[in-house]
Amino acid sequence: MNMRSGPSHKDPGDIIIALERAALERWGQGDPSGFLEICAPDVVYFDPHLEMRLDGREALSEYYEKLRGMVSIERFELLNPLVQFVGEGAVLSFNYVSYGKYEDAHRWNCTEVYRRMDDRWEIIQTHWSFTLAERA
Repeated sequence: MNMRSGPSHKDPGDIIIALERAALERWGQGDPSGFLEICAPDVVYFDPHLEMRLDGREALSEYYEKLRGMVSIERFELLNPLVQFVGEGAVLSFNYVSYGKYEDAHRWNCTEVYRRMDDRWEIIQTHWSFTLAERA
């Protein structure tokens, strides 16, 4: 599967969810490149572990390189995915639950804004936050 264009079926919502799921699978194996491959050069990134927004794929790559090989997720759930379309853009929102080998589940909210460029979808904005259950 081409990470930027997704599976061969035509439904754009399914394509975007498949791109996200494939990137999350790689992330769980300690490989952040799945996300970097589908991010636009001008992507912006919010993460509760960071004080400020990261601007651009280069800054995101530097951040992810510090995490490469450090993430190990046995399984995950991508819950309630919703894709909303606006012109050549799409907003994917979902709840994410990850399970490690020896730790409790981690629960997140995620919003990804995708932009259609030629024949592919790319992420232009990412926002991760803890769910209420994670903070409690």
